Amino acid sequence: EAARRGVAAANYTNAGTVEFLVEETPDRDPDEPLGPATPFYFLEVNTRIQVEHTVPEALTGIDIVKEQLRVAAGEGLSIDQADVELDGHAIEFRINAEDAAAGFQPVAEGHLDTYDPPGGIGVRVDDALRQGDELVTDYDSMIAKLIVWGHDREECLARSRRALAEYDLEGVVTIVPFHRLMLEDDRFVAGTHTTKYLDEGVDPARIAAAQDRW
Repeated sequence: EAARRGVAAANYTNAGTVEFLVEETPDRDPDEPLGPATPFYFLEVNTRIQVEHTVPEALTGIDIVKEQLRVAAGEGLSIDQADVELDGHAIEFRINAEDAAAGFQPVAEGHLDTYDPPGGIGVRVDDALRQGDELVTDYDSMIAKLIVWGHDREECLARSRRALAEYDLEGVVTIVPFHRLMLEDDRFVAGTHTTKYLDEGVDPARIAAAQDRW
């Protein structure tokens, strides 16, 4: 509702993403969700569709890119706000050519000797490269996006573990080992991590070990 009020006040028309920061309650029981009185703060508006647009698409069943094209063509939205319903839980994993053990440094080159993405119920992969392709990082380190949906967070995490275990990439250093590590991390699994967690709460040796293991 705050996002809608903000764009209405700015007379903004088109796809866009309103971002907020939500204040975590210290020592919160993970089984108790943050309540309606939780402080949250406006961060920014991105006047475009975000990389993470696949998450609301998974939760609502709405093709956001299609709706933007309709607006650009002067046709307007095909849905009303009252039609939007959220269902389940979704996570997007950016499959980047990055070395998490080296401070998430992007990898400059590589050849996808093996590329075999996962599938199955609740699993979506948006990618642009195929097996045998050369890595192109002139403007972005992203190889693909893995989006996983479940009826609740627990099912989503379980499906994510399976999907990432089945994601087979060879020839290019990727961030997949880090994602697998986070799915074994107590704070992330509980959903009580914060924007400072990687810097202050995760031992770099754990990330290095995950990179060696996978």
